[in-house]
Amino acid sequence: MNPLRVGVVGAGRVGAVLAAALRSAGHSIVAVAGESDASRGRIADLLPGVPVEKPTAVARACDLLLLTVPDDMLGNVVKTMTDAGAIRPGMYVAHTSGRHGLAILEPAAAIGAHVMAVHPAMTFSGTSVDLARLTGCVFGLTAATPADRAFAEALVQDLGGKPMWVPEEMRTLYHAGLAHGANHLVTLVTEAMEILAAAGATDPAGTLRPLLTAALDNALDHGDAALTGPIVRGDAGTVAAHLDDIRTNAPQTLASYVSMARATLDRAVSDGRLLPIRALKIKNLLDEADRAAVQPLPRPIHTWNQ
Repeated sequence: MNPLRVGVVGAGRVGAVLAAALRSAGHSIVAVAGESDASRGRIADLLPGVPVEKPTAVARACDLLLLTVPDDMLGNVVKTMTDAGAIRPGMYVAHTSGRHGLAILEPAAAIGAHVMAVHPAMTFSGTSVDLARLTGCVFGLTAATPADRAFAEALVQDLGGKPMWVPEEMRTLYHAGLAHGANHLVTLVTEAMEILAAAGATDPAGTLRPLLTAALDNALDHGDAALTGPIVRGDAGTVAAHLDDIRTNAPQTLASYVSMARATLDRAVSDGRLLPIRALKIKNLLDEADRAAVQPLPRPIHTWNQ
């Protein structure tokens, strides 16, 4: 791709990193908008020398406008800048939202801008560590015309990523899959560490890391066939013991344990690995745990050093 003048509105974890990657690929980052102290810090670290401007000034200075603002702000940002004349015919406007597609960019498209959704399927720290992680990262893309599709693919190539085309009507479902896998994984792992800490583990993260790494790799490679543990074996006594000890020592994790146990039970029955009579015993235990559930006591939020 020929060098572009790139502007970024929203110097959050995603915007600052993508801008730094495009700069390394030979594009010129002409201006960036970011108001918080955290955003200013990222700009200083990742984009030294790049002017910090108002969003409309950023848009007027660039050929490619990257909108990396929160989902709920995106529509208002597009409309405001379009109404102000900052977005103009012929320029490229790309957002990085997973949920949204092209409809949110309609004000820009209506005046002749080239619009596209370019979402990196990765979690960002907002530091230089993310730059290497972009290599091989899948980007969920949506664009309307062959020319815009070619532009989006070339942009992803410059970022070191891999394109995956997502139909406009499937953007929200696509994003739900990513959020369910990544965001809920963080909650699950954190609660597992809390249970281990309650059991006396001095290094819950170190205890879990080899197990979770192997489980994740196996699940990604083999799906449900990777499932192990007491539920798929039909060990109702073990599940009952888990529920009792969790209720006593880590009650804040009981609801998610029961919920995930139900989902695991359903999958084990559906693929024929667990006999219905054993599944019924475990189901009854989970039902009883739900009936006996009490509101967990407030507890401190732990920060785990990974």
